[in-house]
Amino acid sequence: MASSALKQTYAPTAPAASDLPRETAELLGGRRILHGEVTSEVEAHRLVLEGLPARAMAGLVASLSAMTFGSVLSALGVSQRSFARRKASPKTRLPSDESARLWQLAGIVAQATGVFGSKEEAELWLERPAAPLGNEKPIDLIRTPPGVQLVKQYLTRIEYGVYT
Repeated sequence: MASSALKQTYAPTAPAASDLPRETAELLGGRRILHGEVTSEVEAHRLVLEGLPARAMAGLVASLSAMTFGSVLSALGVSQRSFARRKASPKTRLPSDESARLWQLAGIVAQATGVFGSKEEAELWLERPAAPLGNEKPIDLIRTPPGVQLVKQYLTRIEYGVYT
């Protein structure tokens, strides 16, 4: 009995890998915006290939209030003009490359929210330089696939108490 209480105390708070697609989809507007439920990475893959609705991008950007607008757009690889066009046409589908970057950003925010306990703390963490990431801000690293991997690995290390 004592060991089960101990396990509960030290259990990671981040979403389980199987919950991450669902948590990511919720950050992008959930069923209402995505027109369906996303419960697996395979479903997420198909949705990204189809192109996420532009409304999902506008919604995520608006919801990231603790982060700078410029750093969010930079992480998405989208200029202010392109973002304005996307926002003005909410029913259009994003190209698959933009959809992939949007899904990645939402996924990292979802993972960080689980690790830090709140979306606001996750956003603040994304904007702070981190020594294990070469003193780079995590938000700046997620512009490239290797940077995304570094940030995900670092979040996993934090989640399990391995900071080096």
